[in-house]
Amino acid sequence: MPKELLVSIDELKSTIKDLKDNQDFNLLLDITCIDYLKFPDVMESRFALVYILRDRTFKKEIIVKTFIPDHNLIVESISDLYYAADWGEREVYDQYGIKFKGHKNLKRVLNHHQFIGHPLRKDYPITKGQICTETEDLMDEMMPLLKSKGFNEEHMEELMLINIGPSHPATHGTIRNFLAMEGESIVACVTEIGYLHRGFEKACENHTYNQIIPYTDRLNYCSAILNNIGYSKAVEEMLKIEITPRAKMIRVVVGELSRIIDHLVCNAANMVDLGGLTNFWYLFAPRDKAYDLLSKLTGARLTNSYTRVGGLEHDLYDGFYEDMEVILKDVEKSIDEALSLIAHNKIYLDRTQDVGVISKEFAIDSGITGPNLRASGIAYDLRKDKPYYGYENFDFDVVIGSHGDVYDRMMCRFEEMLQSVRIIRQGMANMPDGAINVNNQGVILPTKKAVYGNIEGLMTQFKQTFEGIKVPKGEHYSFTEAANGELGFHITSDGSGTPYKVKCRPPSYYALAAFPRIAEQGMLADAVITMASMNFIAGEFDR
Repeated sequence: MPKELLVSIDELKSTIKDLKDNQDFNLLLDITCIDYLKFPDVMESRFALVYILRDRTFKKEIIVKTFIPDHNLIVESISDLYYAADWGEREVYDQYGIKFKGHKNLKRVLNHHQFIGHPLRKDYPITKGQICTETEDLMDEMMPLLKSKGFNEEHMEELMLINIGPSHPATHGTIRNFLAMEGESIVACVTEIGYLHRGFEKACENHTYNQIIPYTDRLNYCSAILNNIGYSKAVEEMLKIEITPRAKMIRVVVGELSRIIDHLVCNAANMVDLGGLTNFWYLFAPRDKAYDLLSKLTGARLTNSYTRVGGLEHDLYDGFYEDMEVILKDVEKSIDEALSLIAHNKIYLDRTQDVGVISKEFAIDSGITGPNLRASGIAYDLRKDKPYYGYENFDFDVVIGSHGDVYDRMMCRFEEMLQSVRIIRQGMANMPDGAINVNNQGVILPTKKAVYGNIEGLMTQFKQTFEGIKVPKGEHYSFTEAANGELGFHITSDGSGTPYKVKCRPPSYYALAAFPRIAEQGMLADAVITMASMNFIAGEFDR
């Protein structure tokens, strides 16, 4: 379990600075807040801030926690220590109303600018929706940004201000990029996350632990099972239960298939944005077959809801191995076909090389993880650095780039798909026999035979369905290597069958926060393919 460090609010910033400067905790993963208003235990104060950090080796993580005095909800900002803290602190301000002194742009980020109140506070009613009726011009962000870059008012009048998105196909219907253009070059960029906001974390506080699993599907809907796995793993760790060897291997196999699907979508869509439709069809054909397999296995093509706390909903069906091998061969063939069209294509190389460059230093500073970080040359993969489910026993390579441009990000994903193929084949060759669920009646629903055949089974089914799995009181952060990077869940339990709080650490959120600085100094046409190569998933970053 991650080490937790409880500090006073006066020592908070100095402690985090010391962890970064002297103990190499240079990656800020997430910032969140806990409202203890309705918690059964008496706490030091109502609100506590939680900072999750990882060190330079990626093998150690630490949680720094501080209670905020009720009479003064003001904390010193750490946005000067970590670029990632910019949007991290904005989210906490937006959802809980905590103010960060020294933050340069403390405004709402997930909820619209007309929103009144703070929705993740325990006294905010879950049914109270608020509709936005006025657009925001974002000039309150653009003007200070231009001034910080040395533009005076006379020079500003020569710039062209334009919006890319949210109606642009490449911006997923939610992202709005407000650009200041000097000719074809972007001199300043402000990104508005959009308001898809479904209130994932608020909904979690009103459902049992297993009822939340379908909500995780809708985070990154291109690799839903990886979200199922990450969330279920977090709850299982709090319960201190270990799933069966067969369940672990099945989770690895279907999880890697989900990773392949996610990368196929990313690279296929990116090449459409580049103007190459043929590659799209090459890559989407095996994806469609993969969805047929998942439909047979889970009953759903896109949002699968496959895991359960303690195991899985279904075992592998007869013929699964044969169907999977067909898909893997199709994936290998489609990658070869796609690369044959672009590997030596001068237009493709000119459009992708030295475009949208993310340096190693900025990637770490801004909290970027996954393929976007590895493409910058940093070999950070939780499957290797903090292995789980037996990943340490698999023979596969961590794929890294050298320059961190669009080309590297796309090629990393192509090669990562081939590494996932290797993992899946090893998993199927070494699939253990046995049960797919733990033998624990407090966690797993009884069989239908037991429900219909005896009163104990009926009562167990009833209590678990209506009251949920009783998770021991406490707080825990768990993590997995999702398709776009480190997917984390920080869960607070009050001992009931409903989580007191669930905080999702989505990899796309911090990548999108970094995008404006990456797009600046590039061309307008390059901004779209840079965005596509970073694979933003709206359901994940806007939750």
